[in-house]
Parts: sequence; C-alpha cells; structure tokens
Amino acid sequence: MSSDDLRRASASRHRRTTTRLAAAAVCIGVMLGGGALAAPAAFAASANQHDIVLHVGSDQSQRNFSWYSAADVPQVLQVALASDVVGGAFPQASTSIPATGGPTTSGEFNRFATVTGLKENTAYVYRVGTEGDWSATYSFRTRKFTGDFNFLFFGDPQIGSSGNVANDAAGWVDTLNVATAAYPDAEMLFSAGDQVETAANETQYQAFLQSDRLRQIPFVATNGNHDVGSKAYEQHFNTPNVDRTAGANTGTGSGGDYWFIYKDVLFLDINSNSRDASHIAWMQKIVAEQGSKAKWKVLAFHHSIYSSGPHATDSDILDRRNVLPTAISDLGIDLVLQGHDHTYARSYLIRNGEKANAAEAAGADSVVAGPGGVLYVTANSASGSKYYDLQNKGFWWLSVQNQEKVRNYSAIDISSSAITVKTLRSQANGSDKPVNSIVDQVTLTREAKPDTDAQQLQVTVPEAAPGEFVWNVDGTNGLVDLGKAVEAGDHYAAVGSINPIRVTDTRAAGPQWSISAQVSDFASDGKKFSGKYLGWTPAVTQAGGDAKAGDRVQSGFTGGNGLSVSSTLGHADGGHAKGSAKLGAGLELDIPVDVADGTYTATLTLTALS
Repeated sequence: MSSDDLRRASASRHRRTTTRLAAAAVCIGVMLGGGALAAPAAFAASANQHDIVLHVGSDQSQRNFSWYSAADVPQVLQVALASDVVGGAFPQASTSIPATGGPTTSGEFNRFATVTGLKENTAYVYRVGTEGDWSATYSFRTRKFTGDFNFLFFGDPQIGSSGNVANDAAGWVDTLNVATAAYPDAEMLFSAGDQVETAANETQYQAFLQSDRLRQIPFVATNGNHDVGSKAYEQHFNTPNVDRTAGANTGTGSGGDYWFIYKDVLFLDINSNSRDASHIAWMQKIVAEQGSKAKWKVLAFHHSIYSSGPHATDSDILDRRNVLPTAISDLGIDLVLQGHDHTYARSYLIRNGEKANAAEAAGADSVVAGPGGVLYVTANSASGSKYYDLQNKGFWWLSVQNQEKVRNYSAIDISSSAITVKTLRSQANGSDKPVNSIVDQVTLTREAKPDTDAQQLQVTVPEAAPGEFVWNVDGTNGLVDLGKAVEAGDHYAAVGSINPIRVTDTRAAGPQWSISAQVSDFASDGKKFSGKYLGWTPAVTQAGGDAKAGDRVQSGFTGGNGLSVSSTLGHADGGHAKGSAKLGAGLELDIPVDVADGTYTATLTLTALS
C-alpha cells in the first residue's frame, strides 16, 4: 500500500463510545539499507532485440510483451522485482518466460511472451533475449488492482504521412512526453489506430516505437486502415484474448478483435477495416461472458462513425453508421473511442443511431446516459503528421468539434460512478492556448435506475448531546514515517512519534477510560521482523480532563515484548473532570543488524475502552 493510500485510509478516524470497545489503525514505515531502487539500463545491451513493446494483458495482473530479434534463436522474457536490482546488475532471482514467434514479413523474427501473477503496487524490471545477448533493462510498475484509474488516448500517429518520418516521430514522442509528464500515474497508452503510414514499412515502425514510454506503460493497439496491408501490425503488437476469425483478414493483412478487463472496465477493440457481421456476434459473445465482471464497457475501433471531418460522409463510414450503433446501444457500451478523421469530435449521447436526449445542450460539460445512451469521441492527430479540415455541415451528432491543427491527446479518468474525458493540446496554439490547455472536457454518468420493489427509509440524526466520550486521530496522515534507520553498534535505530490522539469526555459521572495500542510485525515483500522491537514513551501533550500518560514501554531488543503486546497510551480515572486532552508518544525502534534491507511497514492498532 502506498503512502497516498494510507493517507486516504486514515481519513476520519473518529469513534464515539459509551460503554464499548473501539479501534483504529495507524501504519508505521521504516526504510533499511538502500530502499527502493529505480531500474537502470543494463550495460552492454544488445541491439539484436529491438521494437520492444509492453502491452496490457488479460487483466491488471498480467502484461504482454513483444519484440523483434535479428536471429531465429530461442528467446525469453526475464522479469524481476526492481527492488532486487543491485549495482545495475539484473537480479538473479528472476522469472524466465519462453517466447513464441517466427519469421516476420520484413525478414526478421518476432517474439511474444506474457507474464502472469503480478502483484499490485509493485515495480518490476525486465529484459528480453537470450543468455549473452540481452536487450537493455526496462522497468514498469503495477498499480492498485481496484479503484479509480486514468489512461491516455491518442489519435492516428500515422508516422510518415507528412512525408517526413523524423518530424512525425518527433511530434509523436513529444506528445507522449507531454502527456505522461502531466499524468505520471497513467496506467495505459491507448491508440486509435494508424500507427504508421505504410503497413509494411519497418522504418516507420521503428520511429513509432522509439519512445521508452512504450516499454514502461502498457500500450493498447487499435487496427487502423494504414495498418492492414501487411502482417507487421499483428507481428508487432501482442494483443490479449485476440480472435482473428472476427473481422477475418486476408492472408497478407492483419486482423482480429480482442478484449481485456482492467479493474472495473471491460475493453473491447475491434478491427473496423472489416465490415462483416462477425464483429457484432463477437461483441455479443464477449459481453455475455465478461460483461457482468465490469461496471463500465468501453469499445474502440478506428473508423469514426460520428466525426466532423471529410471521412464522415464516406460511403464505407455511412455503412458502418447504419449497422453498428443499435448493436452498440443494445450491448450497454458506455464510451466509444475512435480515430481516422484527424479532427476532434465529441458526440451527443446517442441511442440506436439517434440523439438520445433532444434537450442535451451542445458542449455540455456533463452528460447523464439513460439506457442505451453512448458517448462517441474521435481523437485528433497525436503526432501532427496529418490534419483534415472540418466539414461544417451541421451534423446532428456533433456536440463539440475542433480543428486547430495542433497536436492533441485525451486523458480519461474512470471511477465507479463516472468517466471523464479531457482532451488537451500537447502543442501550443498561440499564447492563449498553451501546452496542456483544454480543448474539451466532459463527464459521463449513468441515469439512476428506479427501484420499484423497494421502499425508502429516512431518519434524521440530531447533533450529539452533551455528555459523551469522543476520540480521534489528529490530522489525516495515516503513515508514521520513521525514516531511514541508522546503524547503532549492534543494531539499527530509528525514532519518531505517533500522530496525536485527541480524547474528549464530557460525561457527568466521569467514568474511567483508557487508550491502548499494539503493533503488528514489520513486513516488506515477504520479509518481516517482530513488532516487539518497537517501544514508546507516552505523554499528555495537551492537558485536560485529568488525562494521564501511560508508562514507558522499552524496545524488546534487549528483552521483553515491546509494543507487540497491548500497552496503555493514556487513561483517566473514575470521577475525572470533564474536558479534552491530547495524547502523544515518542517511538523508538531498535532492529537487529541481520534484518534484510527494505522498506518495512507495520500497523499500530489503537483501542479505546470506556
């Protein structure tokens, strides 16, 4: 658990009791030795392994990998904990995963591998290749496996479409840098398709894949019309749960539909280059099998059916717009992500191919979807390689359209109750529209479903009457950081203090009360040491209500149980005066020198008895 998570978890640590037992927990952290390490690049890395990409897996505990090799020799993916890196050397304690693959259309050899069983909130390092011929070492970090998250969405990089590969690649790399700097916790990089101008051009692919962001943050590929004239797309991108029979491709082209679940979202990504009915049947099957596991459903495909540029009136787009929307509404899709038209567009909520709510205002910053209501977003160019002009024909579906001919990206935040799509400039448009200024922003929520089989109950709770016992942890920071322990002869030592505890007792009879605490073992990635090595010196830091401090408890390093057994922080005897006091305690932690290095945490559980 991160310190941010601990801070959130500790908010509102407040209890009221008359004659009952109550408890709260505070986490304590201490770092030994070198602590957390960033993964450095491996020395003498081979160039024989290249075009390495980190992909999403079937869920957040998996990652897919792909790369090209110069020779047709057995290859493996090696993955290890970043915390095990010492002196730049790849950890010996690593997992090796054999890769699959074969010859590519460019005369090289592609390799795919998948790692499973990843832990949440953990940093890893990896490399690919074979003994004596390894790639550089790269790092990635998993996040929490539940809760809110953010990902970044990019339209048509299409490297090479301007005629200048270097310029297109520079714009693409700059957008990735701008977006990931503004959203450092982004959990995916999601493409709308058309990674390159020419499907079989490996020079363009190398330019597209040059940024290490694609080796650090999971990439989600979408199949664009410029990606299908070759097998290169499906040889470069290791997509999870892919079904190549859906939207079947030709013998020389790339195709297939795929899906994955990330936290509470079911993502479906279809190859819209094919317009056969198999896409709908495939989506129906996946939603039937997987839809109940997710709170939201997001669909992606390249060919925008509700855009604002010249493709909006193409015959193939008209065909897709006639066929897909009703199926998308029926499936309960919430958000559709698209590209292809190199302009920005945001639709009104659309149900079965029609505006869902005639009263929805253009450009609304929040929309509420009823059953079948779907939000469609079309991304502008992320690289600046090509822009199209707006048609300005008053298309009924357009809530927002924009074309400034500067690079864009979208940051998409997903929580249990809302999806927010914020589209920003990764390139300034004059002094009044700087980098990361907002092009458009909208928050999507769902209409509450009426429950006709339920009855509402209501009760009003008055303000607390005088005469009660109240205690709480002061402040909102639940992490007590003891810093980095220092050597002290035959042990390591660290000191600190708990977050103060405020106790208020206004009961007329003044019954006795006490606050006590007990600490768990300290743990770090499977390693641990006893909580008995923690001791404290309680104190009344703000007098009141005849509160008294508990006795000092010495660290158990030289004997005794320390705070591994319940110990009194403070108390008041029966018949004490009314009032409020604040209790604190200095902490001393003495750790044996044979404890392995790492960042250790423990939980100090506080209990009130009255």
